[in-house]
Amino acid sequence: MNNWIKTVLSLCEKHGIPYEENAPMSAHTTFKIGGPARILLLPENMEQIAVLAAEKDIPLTFIGRGSNLLVADGGINGAVVVLGSGFSAVELQGDTLICEAGASLTKVCQTALQNSLSGVEFAYGIPGTVGGAVYMNAGAYGGEVKDVILWAEYIDKNGELHRACKDELELSYRHSRFCGGDDCIVRAAFELIPGDPAEIKAKMDDLMGRRRDKQPLEYPSAGSTFKRPEGAFAAALIDQCGLKGMRVGDAMVSEKHAGFLVNVGKATCAEMDELIGKVRDIVAEKTGYHLETEVYRLGE
Repeated sequence: MNNWIKTVLSLCEKHGIPYEENAPMSAHTTFKIGGPARILLLPENMEQIAVLAAEKDIPLTFIGRGSNLLVADGGINGAVVVLGSGFSAVELQGDTLICEAGASLTKVCQTALQNSLSGVEFAYGIPGTVGGAVYMNAGAYGGEVKDVILWAEYIDKNGELHRACKDELELSYRHSRFCGGDDCIVRAAFELIPGDPAEIKAKMDDLMGRRRDKQPLEYPSAGSTFKRPEGAFAAALIDQCGLKGMRVGDAMVSEKHAGFLVNVGKATCAEMDELIGKVRDIVAEKTGYHLETEVYRLGE
């Protein structure tokens, strides 16, 4: 047994951290793709996260709902920390929502509506959590996390809790200071404005209706697979190249929305990787645009 595994199991026993060994990541990603994580950790409070983060020899990966992840068929030879139901609280302080990282964006939007607060309607229906949304400055329909965030709290690799204000988060298109780093986002505050609940609900319903009409919600996916290239839209370029319906095994370019690559059965990561590569190559050859993936790839 690897030394880091012994360390993790010892910490779990000492601090009461729930865990699973060889847990299939297909059950923890919206793509429904991915081999096993050697150890899946399910901490229940920030103290348990701090204990894990402070151990330098543990290869840690932090996830929420896994809505923007593509995990290798061979899995992840490390410890995956899931911020789930134990980190889903959303509290109201004045016109600000204090949200734990595991809270779904749908819950955040519904809480805002219940309190007649406007500003996060754009996030209604995005199948992710607060932590992931802050990590990648999630956005849709003209809104982004950077428009409403006040601060984010995170635990660093020394197990210490910090708060970074909006100006320190380095938020830009699908990017934050956390990208590629070791910090674990645990909470965020969204500063909203009072509004008419009927208008807020109407906007949320409209955006959800647009999603249902235009997006292939009936299939597992990671949302938009590619970032928006400067001066164009990925979905339009893919559609222009006639790639809707293109398949590699059970990985397919959605026939409904070309920006979504979907799992229409039992797609493997290898199949999705191949399809992503083919789409990129054809779009580059036919249009001159080089697409970058928005989806994060984990594992070997």
